[in-house]
Amino acid sequence: MTIQTPVEANARVYATPKVPAIAICLDGCEPEYLDRAIEDGLMPTLKRMRETGTDRLAHSVIPSFTNPNNLSIATGQPPKVHGICGNYLIDPETGEEVMMNDVRFLRAPTVFQSFYDAGARVAVVTAKDKLRALLGAGLKFDEGRAKCFSAERADSTTEAEHGQAAASSWLGMAQPEVYSADLSEFVFAAGVKLLKEWQPDVMYLTTTDYIQHKFAPEQPEAKAFYEMFDRYLTELDALGAAIVVTADHGMKPKHHSDGSPNVIYVQSLLDEWLGAGEARVILPITDPYVVHHGALGSFATAYLPEGCDLGAIIERLAAREELILVVDKAEAMRRFDLPGDRIGDIVMISGENICIGTSEERHDLAALKEPLRSHGGLTEQEVPFIVNRVLDLPDQPEQLRNFDAFFYATMAAAQ
Repeated sequence: MTIQTPVEANARVYATPKVPAIAICLDGCEPEYLDRAIEDGLMPTLKRMRETGTDRLAHSVIPSFTNPNNLSIATGQPPKVHGICGNYLIDPETGEEVMMNDVRFLRAPTVFQSFYDAGARVAVVTAKDKLRALLGAGLKFDEGRAKCFSAERADSTTEAEHGQAAASSWLGMAQPEVYSADLSEFVFAAGVKLLKEWQPDVMYLTTTDYIQHKFAPEQPEAKAFYEMFDRYLTELDALGAAIVVTADHGMKPKHHSDGSPNVIYVQSLLDEWLGAGEARVILPITDPYVVHHGALGSFATAYLPEGCDLGAIIERLAAREELILVVDKAEAMRRFDLPGDRIGDIVMISGENICIGTSEERHDLAALKEPLRSHGGLTEQEVPFIVNRVLDLPDQPEQLRNFDAFFYATMAAAQ
């Protein structure tokens, strides 16, 4: 396939790959998961990649949630450029609380679109369908050079809408349950089949963090997940692709010693201080898949009533030991590269072992069968960044971002 060069996306110039360039986003992959599985001899291929390729830690974007980070990886830029700063927001145009998974919220083209427009073959496989439309923005499926589908809707994919008809039949795997490790395994298996039979120039594989929300790194279920991943990684590596393995965010325990969720309910505090309903707390972790996290994460934003003493509210919230950072909009935009029109007047981040909620009665935690594990804040920002080629990468995590994945994947693929 002839690719018109240079390929530029959002002010970054990407190398022209000589072999397939693959980025894999292991959703919720706290680095300890890899360490524990490797120690137990369960990931020989990743262990070898670390030893003979390039092994680093990187920083995710904040909030360390799925949508902002996947779109940062997909665009090579932070949320202030692509606009996706959470899974959920108050739509500035309507004032309604909505999911941020509609393409109308995307403000920048993806790397995939840029490569496609340059003549490349592009494949994107995601576990959950909430990301598919955003990741596939700008791709055309009538020319046979693009595929973008989810494991969650594998039974109903079409050539016209996804570039792949009946993905589950094509792969020979049943459409997995949403709340299962099988959803991620479908992604890996599809990636291997695509690489063998279709040879994309650029491919993105992104999983679900169902296992990571439920199980700690030392638990057998978590180790089995990474052992399974390594089997597919072995095949991808053996087929000659240049591969970057990274994550959208880490994962930390957010519970008391008795296993009950450890939560600060900020909407209740603001109702007490300002009057019921005067402030609106938004939890950007909110998505259709709350069974494993109950919409509880480590990042929240709040819209305060007009005339409110902003400084006083920030001071009162910052005095709470559960919160490690409370800043106004301007500081949040500066510090975290966030779009100001899609966050509230203040941004709050909780500590390593605590989550932020609205009010206790608004969270249905009945489905939480295991002690709560979640993400969203600064303590879940550090993620793996592993390449199966030798590259000269920054040593400090704050100098290497997970959204550099395709920049370095294509660089490695051009060697």
